[in-house]
Amino acid sequence: MSSPSKADRKNLLDLGAWGFNIVTSVGIIIVNKALMQTHGFTFATTLTGLHFATTTLMTILFRWLGYIQPSQLPFSEIIKFVIFANFSIVGMNVSLMWNSVGFYQIAKLSMIPVSCFLEIVLDKVRYSRDTKLSILLVLFGVGVCTVTDVSVNGKGFIAAFVAVWSTALQQYYVHYLQRKYSIGSFNLLGRTAPVQAASLLVVGPFMDYWLTEKRVDAYDYSSVALFFIILSCTIAIGTNLSQFICIGRFSAVTFQVLGHMKTILVLILGFTIFGKEGLNWHVVLGMIIAIFGMIWYGNASSKPGGKERWTPPVSDVKAQDLDKLLHSNNEPNDKV
Repeated sequence: MSSPSKADRKNLLDLGAWGFNIVTSVGIIIVNKALMQTHGFTFATTLTGLHFATTTLMTILFRWLGYIQPSQLPFSEIIKFVIFANFSIVGMNVSLMWNSVGFYQIAKLSMIPVSCFLEIVLDKVRYSRDTKLSILLVLFGVGVCTVTDVSVNGKGFIAAFVAVWSTALQQYYVHYLQRKYSIGSFNLLGRTAPVQAASLLVVGPFMDYWLTEKRVDAYDYSSVALFFIILSCTIAIGTNLSQFICIGRFSAVTFQVLGHMKTILVLILGFTIFGKEGLNWHVVLGMIIAIFGMIWYGNASSKPGGKERWTPPVSDVKAQDLDKLLHSNNEPNDKV
C-alpha cells in the first residue's frame, strides 16, 4: 500500500514543479516584454545579471535558514557551468539581433535534437520509436505556429550555433551535476548563481552597449520602469529555481519538449493582451499539433523502454553471480 502513495506523491511533485516553471517562465516573458517594448529597457544581458544577483540574495537567505547545506561541488565544475550558461544567454541575444525571428525560432527548436544527441552520446540513452515520433510532432507543431519569415547570414548562423549548443550543454550539465554530486536544486543554484551574477554584471553593460548602442547607466529609470525591473528580478528567482528543479527531476530533453507548452501559452497570452494580429488558422493548428505531441511524448517516454539508459551486456560472470544478477534485475533499465 505504500508504493502507490509514493508514486502519487511523486506525480504530484512533478506536476507542481512543471506548474511552477510554466507560471514563472510565462510571467517573466510578459513582464520583460512590457519592460523592453513599452519602457525601452533593452539591456537584456544586464537584466539577466540582475536576475541572478537577486537569486543569489535568495540563496543566501535560504542558507541562513538552513535549507541549503554545504556541498562538495568543485569550483572547476562551477566555472564550466557558468561558461556554458553565459554563452547561452549572450548567444541567444546576439542570435535574435542578427537573425530573423523565424530563424531564431528554428534555432530554439533545434535545441531538442541537440539535447537528444548529448543524452545518447554521454548518457547512453535510448529512445523508443513513439518517443522519437512524439518529439518530431512537437517540433513540427511549434514550428508551424512560430516560424514565419526565415532569413540567415553567416555571422547570424554562428551566433545561433553557439547559442544552441551552449544552452543544450548548460541544461545537460544541470542534470549531470545533480546526479554526479548528489546535490539538490537549491544547493546547485546557491553555488552557481553568485558566480553567474558577478560575471554577467561585469560583461552585461558592455555587451548591451555593443548590441543596442545605448548605455545602461544613461537610461531614464522612472518609478514605473524600476517597478518592472524589480518585478522581473523577483519572478526570475522562481524561474531559475524551477528550471533547476525540473531538469534535476527529469532531463534536459524532457524539459525542452514539455517546455514548449510555455511557448504556446506565451502566444495565447500575447494575442490576448497585445492584440490578435498574426493569429490565424495555421497558428491555431500548430498549437493543437504541438500540445498533442507533448501529451504523446509524456505518455511514450513514461512507458517501459520509452526512454532508458543502455547498459552493456554482462560477460564472464560466475554462475552464482549471474543467478543473483538475474533475480535482482527483473525490472527494465533505470528510467531517465
